[in-house]
Amino acid sequence: MGHEFKPTIIGFLCNWCCYGGADLCGVSRFQYPPYLRVIRVMCSGRVDLKFILKAFLNGSDGVFIGGCHLNDCHYNPEGNYDALIISKIAKRLLTHMGINPERLRLEWVSAGEGIRFAEIMNEFSARVKQLGPLGTTEGMDKKELSFKLTAAGKLVPYIKLVERQRLRVAARSEAEYNKFIDSGELDALFDDIISDKLAVSQIMMLLAETPLPTGSIAQKLGLNPSEVSRHMISASRHGLIRFDTASNCYALA
Repeated sequence: MGHEFKPTIIGFLCNWCCYGGADLCGVSRFQYPPYLRVIRVMCSGRVDLKFILKAFLNGSDGVFIGGCHLNDCHYNPEGNYDALIISKIAKRLLTHMGINPERLRLEWVSAGEGIRFAEIMNEFSARVKQLGPLGTTEGMDKKELSFKLTAAGKLVPYIKLVERQRLRVAARSEAEYNKFIDSGELDALFDDIISDKLAVSQIMMLLAETPLPTGSIAQKLGLNPSEVSRHMISASRHGLIRFDTASNCYALA
């Protein structure tokens, strides 16, 4: 008889609201599965994209972010809106890597909403448990997961720069953010700006191990050879890689 799967969920909880809600949940003895490992942060807006990727890289099956309700941030009006856009980018990034985005969840919970916290954690825990260990439903082994998450992690500084310049919504309201996200503009900007950089990051990691021809790179990454060639030409122009005519392979410069 097999062992029951018990997921590991990392939770980044805002000190002023969601952490208080979790504390009230415990005091009130509302029940939820003991899968959550809490990391208290002063604001949900301080949850960096690299924290999310690192949690998955370290084997978490799910990641939860809990913050104050929108327009109720204890520091400024922007904190939880920053968490909102980062979570959307993270979900888009996970989807692009082939990882189920439902493994990441963002919710707003006030310090007085202990029962809401329990309900959310019961629901999220059940969903993560249904998905199984990270990589199971995605059809990836640990090596492939590690490779993709590490490549994405190397891209975080660039993504944060793009987020500040191109992916911010001027108006601070949930309706404006939802309008921006539902319009498809976020996905379009992601595909236009970030997806190519992610592919190059993965290619650079492969070439750091050994020189490879275009066909092998395409096969390992599941990309079209012509697409790989385009990335190779761009990377060569920037002096990142070189082509060895003797071996007919690309290598790091």
